[in-house]
Amino acid sequence: MTATVSNFYYGAVTPVSAYLMACLGAALGLRCTTRSMRRPHRRAAWLALGAVSIGCGIWTMHFIAMIGFSVQGALVGYDPTKTLLSLAVAIVVVALGVFLVGYRGGSPANLAIAGTVTGLGVAAMHYLGMGAIHTNGTLHYDTPTVALSVAIAVAAATAALWAAVSIHRLWASLGAALVMGVAVTGMHYTGMAAVSVHLTGTSATAQSSTSLLSFLLVMLAGPLAVLLIAAVIVMFDPDMMLGDDDWTPATSPARQLAQQPSPPSPPHTSW
Repeated sequence: MTATVSNFYYGAVTPVSAYLMACLGAALGLRCTTRSMRRPHRRAAWLALGAVSIGCGIWTMHFIAMIGFSVQGALVGYDPTKTLLSLAVAIVVVALGVFLVGYRGGSPANLAIAGTVTGLGVAAMHYLGMGAIHTNGTLHYDTPTVALSVAIAVAAATAALWAAVSIHRLWASLGAALVMGVAVTGMHYTGMAAVSVHLTGTSATAQSSTSLLSFLLVMLAGPLAVLLIAAVIVMFDPDMMLGDDDWTPATSPARQLAQQPSPPSPPHTSW
């Protein structure tokens, strides 16, 4: 028997919250990559923080959205090991893409490779997270819709990496983060549209189980804490409000040239 599936059990609360988390992770990641380019001696640290921020943002978006996932007539649960593995996958694949463009630049070839690897990894994170679901039924996927969700993931990842190395003004990067949030959240709900559940038994327990909600909130606590710490680091960084046009540190060529004394003008001789 095919069950009725909903992704909005709690209404607009879960999709809006998921979108905001995706935007937060993207915004922090963009600001961290900006720092990495301004501070080459600490590039690896800033890129790592950016990768963790984006990865945690994407994963948090996914599982906040999954709080609203319900199957009529069945109790939904999650395998903790696979759930945490999906978090690790999200961080690792984002790190691969961020470090590739961070060190080798944003050429079309680099963006194509990094975007494809990262996008496929994000899709793998999504479907690995779906594989962690326990319910009294089997999940089936519509292949064309799955393919569309993977394509969206690759496009979103490529756009995110391009923005990471190309957009450095504060307000421009915040606008890019809002767009990236739409793309990442859209990928999630496209993937969820591919899901159907065929029940193999009945469950007398209601979907609004407190234990399920408690489990997901506990799993979300760690990534949310990481995002909070990253936000504090970025907010208290002295360059936070600066963009490319404003950045003229003492070691930059433009600043050095401006600080050099003007050569003396040749003496004027009157004939």
